[in-house]
Amino acid sequence: MAITAQMVKELREKTGAGMMDCKKALTETNGDLDKAIDYLREKGIAKAAKKADRIAAEGSTYIASNGNTAVLLEVNCETDFVTKNEQFKDLLEALGNHLLSQKPSSVEEALQQKINGDGDTVETFINAAVAKIGEKISLRRFEIITKTDNDAFGEYLHMGGRIGVLALLEGTTDSTLAKDIAMHIAAVNPKYVSREEVSEDVINHEREVLKQQALNEGKPENIVEKMVEGRLGKFFEEICLLEQSFVKDPDQKVKKYVAAKGATVKSFARYEVGEGMEKRSDNFAEEVMSQVKNN
Repeated sequence: MAITAQMVKELREKTGAGMMDCKKALTETNGDLDKAIDYLREKGIAKAAKKADRIAAEGSTYIASNGNTAVLLEVNCETDFVTKNEQFKDLLEALGNHLLSQKPSSVEEALQQKINGDGDTVETFINAAVAKIGEKISLRRFEIITKTDNDAFGEYLHMGGRIGVLALLEGTTDSTLAKDIAMHIAAVNPKYVSREEVSEDVINHEREVLKQQALNEGKPENIVEKMVEGRLGKFFEEICLLEQSFVKDPDQKVKKYVAAKGATVKSFARYEVGEGMEKRSDNFAEEVMSQVKNN
């Protein structure tokens, strides 16, 4: 297939590799982005193993909690101006309170639920906000977490809601400790709590990439397996919260730090606004200018 400049640009942003290397990788893998990332990593060219999509869409994350229930949600809009709008902030609060009280199992279910005394559904309620604010607004996702009286929620919103983290710590009611862990998660972006959560498929895929990488470096076959296991340990440090050095005390792993407080991390949810969504390719300044000229 034809390799476009946009495909090369996207691969460069994901790997940090040079333009010609990216073009060759895409050509060799027939334009398959994930395979091209693996190709570059195996050749030792990619600077990072991250495959996170670019953050593009606007909006905000929000956390609401009441007693032993908390919810993290993401609401999207078209421009970042809207997130500073009081009506948008009121909408976040109303949606947070609704999700807390009704506990729907999906966005689809939530949209059909009644949200106020007027009999409006959540969908109608959001559409009314769209009419007032003048931009498309949507409830993208949410996660509801419950705890016991012996546990603590870690709640943290970064940059006014660009990143939202809700963590659950068991065996402690120390909300400050829980918030510190939530801040760490916001900063370092682990994918799992522990290595036990990582599926065999993910581990085997990474092992294969690391093996090929070592062979391409010219390492002898008999020491490759040992090298792979060592590098696999680094991989777990990158993606597993408990294996990471705690940002507030880098000499300690998160696991040890939390255990010293008599607690354990049960789960967490981390949302970054717009992750995995396509970016609008139009230029907003040009769009405004064209509207001015046409009026």
